[in-house]
Amino acid sequence: MQHFVTFIFCLLWAFSAFAQADTTQRVIYGRKNSHVQEEKPYVIMISADGFRHDYAEKYGAHTLLSLSEQGVQTESMIPSFPSKTFPNHYTLVTGLYPAHHGLVSNNFYDRQRQEFYSIAQRDKVQDGSWYGGVPLWVLAEQQQMLTASYYWVGSEAAIKGIHPTYYYRYSDKIPVDRRIQTVVDWLNLPKDRRPHFISFYFPEVDYAGHRFGPNAKETKDAVLYIDHWTKKLTEAVATTGLPVNFIFVSDHGMTEVDTQNTLTVPVEINPSKFTLVEGDVMVELHAKDKKDIRKMYEELKKKEEGFVTYLKSEVPYHLHYGAKNDSLNRIGDIVLLAKHPKIFNFSGNTPLPGHHGYDPVAVKDMNTVFYAWGPAFRQAQKIASFENIHVYSLVTKLLGLPFSHHIDGTSRLAELILKQEENKLQKQE
Repeated sequence: MQHFVTFIFCLLWAFSAFAQADTTQRVIYGRKNSHVQEEKPYVIMISADGFRHDYAEKYGAHTLLSLSEQGVQTESMIPSFPSKTFPNHYTLVTGLYPAHHGLVSNNFYDRQRQEFYSIAQRDKVQDGSWYGGVPLWVLAEQQQMLTASYYWVGSEAAIKGIHPTYYYRYSDKIPVDRRIQTVVDWLNLPKDRRPHFISFYFPEVDYAGHRFGPNAKETKDAVLYIDHWTKKLTEAVATTGLPVNFIFVSDHGMTEVDTQNTLTVPVEINPSKFTLVEGDVMVELHAKDKKDIRKMYEELKKKEEGFVTYLKSEVPYHLHYGAKNDSLNRIGDIVLLAKHPKIFNFSGNTPLPGHHGYDPVAVKDMNTVFYAWGPAFRQAQKIASFENIHVYSLVTKLLGLPFSHHIDGTSRLAELILKQEENKLQKQE
C-alpha cells in the first residue's frame, strides 16, 4: 500500500494541470433541511474514475465484490457517448445524454459563444452558464434537502444559481482519510444541517489506466487502493448509525490502443473556414460557412483510414450525438471517430497506452460498473447492463424528490432494485 501511495503521488503530479491547491470547504450558510426532508434516507454516490466493468473481478477487489453481492450489481453500466469523464459524470447527475445537457466532451466549442470549454480552464469549469439540466444537488436543494460534494463535475459551478450546501473545488492535496472524516462529520451534524445526498470522487484508477494501460500492475494497485478506501469509508459511515445507502459508479472504462500507428487528419484544415476541436478518439470541425461543409466532408471520406467521417446529421442514432440531439449547438458539423484501437495524435509524441472515448456499444472496454448496497436496496440481485442515464431517476426515487423537467432516463432501474417501500416514497410526496 505504501508503494502505491508513492506511485499515486507521482502520477497525480503528472496530471496536475487541472488540480488546484485550494483545500477550503465551501459552506452555503442559512440553509436547513425541511422537517419532511429530515426523515428521508441518505445516499452517498461514489465515482471511481475509469473503473472498467471487469476490474473488480479481474483484480480481486474483495470489498466491492462483497458489498455488491450483498446488494445490487450489474453486468456493466453503459456510459453515454462520448465515453469521457466530464460528459458522463454530468450525465449521471442529470439523467441527460451529453448532447442534451451540453457537456458534449471534455473539451468542445460553443458556436454561439464562439468560445472553447476545457476541463483545464477554471473559469469555465466554475461558470454555471455552461451547464444544462438539473443536477441532483440542485433538485434536492430546491426542495429544502441539503447536499454535499467532495468533488463532482458541475458541483463547483452555481448551476441555476445553486451550489451544494457543502462543497470543495477539485484538488489532489487532501488525503483520502481526511475526506472520509469530513463525510462522517457531515453525517454527524444536527438533523436540520445534515446532507442527505453526498457525492464522492476517486481519480486514481483513471490515472493509472491512462499512464500504464488497463492490464498493468499499477492499474491493479489503483483498483485495490479504491477497494481499500471504500471499505474504510463504509466502516466510518457505519459509526454514525444512520440509514446510509451507497451507489458505486464510474464514468467510463479503459482500453489499450495502438500507440505506434496513430492517426492524423488527412486533409489540411483552413482555420479561416473551420474551427477544429482536437481529440484522441473524436475530432470535430465547425464550419464558419455552411457552404464549405460538403466539400470538406467528401475530401475526408475519400481518405478514411482508421477512422469514420460523419456529417452531424448522419451520426449513428444510438450515440445520441447527432443534429437532432444537439440542443446547445456544440457538436461539430463534421465528426471524425477513430476505429478502436486507433487514436488521433496531434502532439507528435508517443501517446499513453490507455484511452477511452469510443462508442460504448461497439467497444465493451468502455463499459463501467454499478454497485449499490444499503437498507433501501434489494439484496443479492444481479441485473442486466443498462445505460447510465437511468441513475438520476433512481436517486430521486430513493430520496423522494419529485421532478417535472425532462430527462432521458426512466424509473425502470429504480423499480428493479429498490425495495417496495422505497418505490412508494416518491408517490407519497
